Amino acid sequence: MKTAAEVFQAAASGSLRAGHLIPNHADGGARMENRTPIDNSLIGYVADGDEADAEAAVSAARASFESGEWSQLPPSEHRRVLLAWTRLVEEHAEELAALDCIDAGKPIGECRHTDLPATLEAFYFYAEYADKSFGKTAPAGGGDLGLVVYEPVGVVAVVLPWNFPAQMFAWKVLPALAAGNSVIVKPSELTSLSAYRMVRLAHEAGVPEGALTLVCGTGEKVGRALGLHHDVDMAAFTGSTEVGRYFLEYSAQSNLKEIVLECGGKSPQIVFADADLDQAVPSVLAAAFWNMGENCSCGSRLIVDERIKDELLARLSDGLKDWKPGDPRDESVRIGPLVEQAHFDKVVRYLETAVREGGRIAAGGGVRSDLGSGWYVEPTVVDGVRADMTVFREEIFGPVLAVTTFGSEEEAVALANDSDYGLAASFYTSDLHRAHRVARKIRAGTVSVNGFSEGSIATPFGGYKQSGFGGRDKGVEAFYQYTQAKTIWFVGR
Repeated sequence: MKTAAEVFQAAASGSLRAGHLIPNHADGGARMENRTPIDNSLIGYVADGDEADAEAAVSAARASFESGEWSQLPPSEHRRVLLAWTRLVEEHAEELAALDCIDAGKPIGECRHTDLPATLEAFYFYAEYADKSFGKTAPAGGGDLGLVVYEPVGVVAVVLPWNFPAQMFAWKVLPALAAGNSVIVKPSELTSLSAYRMVRLAHEAGVPEGALTLVCGTGEKVGRALGLHHDVDMAAFTGSTEVGRYFLEYSAQSNLKEIVLECGGKSPQIVFADADLDQAVPSVLAAAFWNMGENCSCGSRLIVDERIKDELLARLSDGLKDWKPGDPRDESVRIGPLVEQAHFDKVVRYLETAVREGGRIAAGGGVRSDLGSGWYVEPTVVDGVRADMTVFREEIFGPVLAVTTFGSEEEAVALANDSDYGLAASFYTSDLHRAHRVARKIRAGTVSVNGFSEGSIATPFGGYKQSGFGGRDKGVEAFYQYTQAKTIWFVGR
């Protein structure tokens, strides 16, 4: 295992690698440069997979599944191996945190104290649940016996995003493996390092190589090939709504494989006049600017009672003093770079559009071209946002908070629901009756009251409308979505 300093030193020498992990398969040697968004320097290389690599992974996964080397093991053995893997991941947590920091430009403090603990929480939850799933009997008469059992789907492809590399790996891979499936992992080509390391640790712990494979490469080549493959039984994807649509098309064009999507968001944060602002302000800032706003559940729309808007904005501006951009390898830094040049350019265009359409920069708004790669955007609060403005309606995936006022509870809820998305929401009030009332009226998969939260590993995470399709991450719901329910009926005599 490596310390963070050793990982950063390896990155500086350009020696970090991520390649395919497919049994009995030698790739063609194609590779992509891997550059850190911190300063755009070369930190190593990632395998540039193609359809042949995807085919090899599917063949290995299918052979493993049909052999029963993992799929037919007793659930207690799944639990034992997954717990062994979990302990290895825990031992390597500092290394994995540093890999995500250097690969994605994520602040090392968040990787150490938020992302990796959440990753391990998922590992432990599903490892322990592996032997605690029970079937059931159905009502029957005349000596008949009806059983309902849950069996693994088969070959599952998981296509991961770049914003939370280790955590999203755990959210998808662990429940799918715990249910007995063979899993193919396709990490983002921008952030493949921690996935590569965790799959190698899985094999070390005893997960068969064919039951957990890794294919690196782009979505256009590898992701598409997996989505269209007739021998993939299920695909789980986290990323943009635009790409999520492609996976539904892939399913329709191939074998009607099951699809689970966790896609975009434009999450509202409502602050009522009776809210405790001392409690609300730090949570509003965290919801908007955590991980540079590169977060599907980012609370990017602030919907505030018009009577307290000025006071709230003043407090938010004061709180932003603790959210200065800087080198994310520094434990004290909370805002790192955006992940790549193209994404940085897109976020800057959204800021320009917000002003052009009538918004006012109330705080932040600067670009820190003096830092590293130059892809650093200050946390920005845009006031005077109307519901018809681009910054209100479209997912920016950057550190931009749009402020809109309301005059009544009904208007606040209407504004919150006025979106194509419905992944998450939060609101602040001291009125218990309002808390229950509003939480039920907001159309979002996760609604938090008097704080920003995505729940725990025990609660399902996913969205309404264009934020999600077909299932949920987290909770026992995620485990069962990687299974098929089968009825076995014994006829009495």
